Amino acid sequence: MFNQVTLVGRLARVPDLRYTTDGVAYTHLVLAVQRSFRNQNGEFDADFVSVTVWRKNAENTVQYCEKGTLIGITGRVQTRQYERDGGKKVFLTEIIADRIRFLQRKIGAPS
Repeated sequence: MFNQVTLVGRLARVPDLRYTTDGVAYTHLVLAVQRSFRNQNGEFDADFVSVTVWRKNAENTVQYCEKGTLIGITGRVQTRQYERDGGKKVFLTEIIADRIRFLQRKIGAPS
């Protein structure tokens, strides 16, 4: 079996660092990935992909990135489900990042 994803895109929002009850750092990102073809109006659309980053990669991402920062990730697709209030099942597909490459410096960061 093979489950690997490589994406390059821009952060759609500011990443925020969170911790599990066991103290493990993580952040949820939304990565805007531009499509490789133009729509009927001649513009490039984007897909907004949910990405979860863990541990030191999460800490570094929050420290060095902001909304609009260009990053590259490699990881895997993961699906999970949970129940909302009222017992409705919600299915979620996301990317779990194993590696992150910062392709652009944070605005105002020293060279």
